[in-house]
Amino acid sequence: MSSPKEDTIAFDYGVWEPVIGLEVHAQLLTESKLFCGCSASFGAEANAHTCPVCMGMPGVLPVLNRHALEYAMRTALATGCTIPPRARWARKNYFYPDLPKGYQISMYEEPLAVGGGVDIETPSGRKRITLTRIHMEEDAGKSIHDAHDDHSLVDLNRAGVPLMEIVSEPEIGSPLEASAYLRALRAVLQFLAVCDGNMEEGSMRCDANVSVRRRGTEKLGTRTEIKNMNSFRNVEHAIDYEIRRQIDVIEAGGTIVQETRLWDADRGLTASMRSKEHAHDYRYFPEPDLPPLVVDRAWVEELRRGLPELPRRRCERFVAEYQLPQYDAEVLTARRDLADYFEAAVALHQNAKAISNWVMGDILRLVRERRLDDALVITEWPVRAESLAAMIALIDDETISGKIAKTVFEEMVATGDEPAAIVRRKGLEQVTDTNAIAAAIDDVLASHPDKVAEFRAGKDKLLGFFVGQIMKATGGKANPQSVNEILRGRLTG
Repeated sequence: MSSPKEDTIAFDYGVWEPVIGLEVHAQLLTESKLFCGCSASFGAEANAHTCPVCMGMPGVLPVLNRHALEYAMRTALATGCTIPPRARWARKNYFYPDLPKGYQISMYEEPLAVGGGVDIETPSGRKRITLTRIHMEEDAGKSIHDAHDDHSLVDLNRAGVPLMEIVSEPEIGSPLEASAYLRALRAVLQFLAVCDGNMEEGSMRCDANVSVRRRGTEKLGTRTEIKNMNSFRNVEHAIDYEIRRQIDVIEAGGTIVQETRLWDADRGLTASMRSKEHAHDYRYFPEPDLPPLVVDRAWVEELRRGLPELPRRRCERFVAEYQLPQYDAEVLTARRDLADYFEAAVALHQNAKAISNWVMGDILRLVRERRLDDALVITEWPVRAESLAAMIALIDDETISGKIAKTVFEEMVATGDEPAAIVRRKGLEQVTDTNAIAAAIDDVLASHPDKVAEFRAGKDKLLGFFVGQIMKATGGKANPQSVNEILRGRLTG
């Protein structure tokens, strides 16, 4: 079948229009599970975090985790959802070894929240992706299949872990929009501190419903569901592949079968997993062991008042308050801890653009190299925000040059020392004495009379050569602006 070149996805499908809806499962950052007191932490020995409730033993009753409900409601409010007066728990019935009760406690006809939306930036401007619903449910366990053995194992540590399912309307128009939606949603969840958004560990999982139709038509095509996408990159590639697969099938005279397909990242394709279930296949009915969920309206308003400044609003403020380019503001507000770090530095030195440049460049480079951003909150920065601000202040008052600052920064990272102390210890103060700079320039010009003649004959590019020689002669300490001004005067005088 047709496919784009490696790593160069072209989202142009000719006369065909993709229609995409996403279902995101976000694990809530509670210490315990949704209906029992077992730990919800990741990475423990198999079946260490289990009890009769999450193992589905007869005669036990679930008790709702209030913190999980609070986190889900905060998410609903942050995305502009309506929280109805009542929600209702339901049993979703299916049989699989890692589902110990034979059903999953979820919500169906009466979810926790409806409506709302997530704003994304597209090449044609801002677009709002409407949410269908947000509901809560418990996670299933994990089946472990060993290809070298004749049986499978079951780990129930994850059984009962609290999840939110956030369902979008089928309003996403391309793989790029799908990725943008997920990034925007993850930023909201991280700003609220309700989910760490780690797709690789499965604490944020995404299923995509994909169909295609001819442009200009209203009728939706038959959709397939894609699972097993554990990164933004995989989401883009998997959806793109499925769109092209469906187009090829239809144009060859075939029909699309409603089914669930798995993304195989190694082979770069989706493969059929099972026929797509309908709601009636799960035989939903109200959960008899839990009463309807009636949320106190005063509590809802209290949570609404306590919401933090969210990514979109903070991004807009960074542009307005600090006069940052839109791109800078979007990068800096992609994570709450990154935005906090930036503002901590700006509070001490009012050169927002210079601080932004250093944060987006050297700071983020080290953060990614050291995988510090794997955590929900970065607590060990390569250098403290106060130290970064102090170093940039030294550049601005011409104590050091931008080039010398790179050396100072490396020393700050290696030793943790303050920039002023490093400058003093290593003798890195910038030479601003114009007489000393002029003397160094005269020595360089006297040593290269042939190059001076060539420059005066029109070879302007030699200016860079002279600057390099002068900076070398002064150990890189000469003030670059003074060097350029005096040098040009000497060469043209």
